[in-house]
Amino acid sequence: MISLHQDLVNQTYTHEGYKAFKICDPKPRDIHKACVRDRLVHHAIYRILYPYFDNIFIFDSYSCRLMKGTHRAINRFRDYGLKVSHNNTKTVWILKCDIRKFFANIDHTILIGILKQNIQDKNIIQLLKEVIGSFQTIGRPKVGLPLGNLTSQLLVNIYMNEFDQFMKRKVKTKYYIRYADDFVIFHGDRSYLLALIPQIEKFLEIKLSLSLNMKKLSLKTLASGVDFLGWVHFPHNRQIRTTTKRKIVKNTKWHPTPATINSYRGLLSHGDTYELQKKIGINMY
Repeated sequence: MISLHQDLVNQTYTHEGYKAFKICDPKPRDIHKACVRDRLVHHAIYRILYPYFDNIFIFDSYSCRLMKGTHRAINRFRDYGLKVSHNNTKTVWILKCDIRKFFANIDHTILIGILKQNIQDKNIIQLLKEVIGSFQTIGRPKVGLPLGNLTSQLLVNIYMNEFDQFMKRKVKTKYYIRYADDFVIFHGDRSYLLALIPQIEKFLEIKLSLSLNMKKLSLKTLASGVDFLGWVHFPHNRQIRTTTKRKIVKNTKWHPTPATINSYRGLLSHGDTYELQKKIGINMY
């Protein structure tokens, strides 16, 4: 690793290629894995940049952040549902949106521009340009980030922080939660949320070169059930998503390992899953 240190000091570091493979989690995803040498650089960049940028992110951004994550996000969802519905005495509408092909559509030029607004050191910017430019979506020069990079997790949060700030400071949405490319907005007035959609589309397209996945956009009442981060949320409970339930049943049918059981025990503790626990034979107590 001495040579890596010298390359970084001399500003001669170049990022190598990626090893590509597919996973199903649950839908097919293309993963690109960097070599060990480059991953060391990713970790170094992350350790230096994360504390600064984490301080400027909004509270209700939950993906890939310390003391955040899916469990805190779904608990925040429950809290907002109670607040907007005045303890389930009024109807609450929830606009749920998803970014189309999120990682594949991150624009390098826009991302670097955002980084330059926050980082004055030209050497760091040059290193970030090298890492960001090491990958691009097929057929789209200077567009896309690889799913497998630790730096990608931070960079997409930096990218989407522009949208978070727009939603909180310009639009002034009070009850807004984002996890990666999924976000929800709570309000008592359906027409207010409908009017937000064009504003959201315009900002994403003009400022970030992104677009909504209209097939996944939904505007529903909490009482009808809202699917968010693997759970279907209702006013008084949350149920695990049907596809996840089927996966759990399948994976615990034939002599599951203790690690598998413990993993599902932790997952199922976050919702109303008593019947599923009985079905797969998991004792929560």
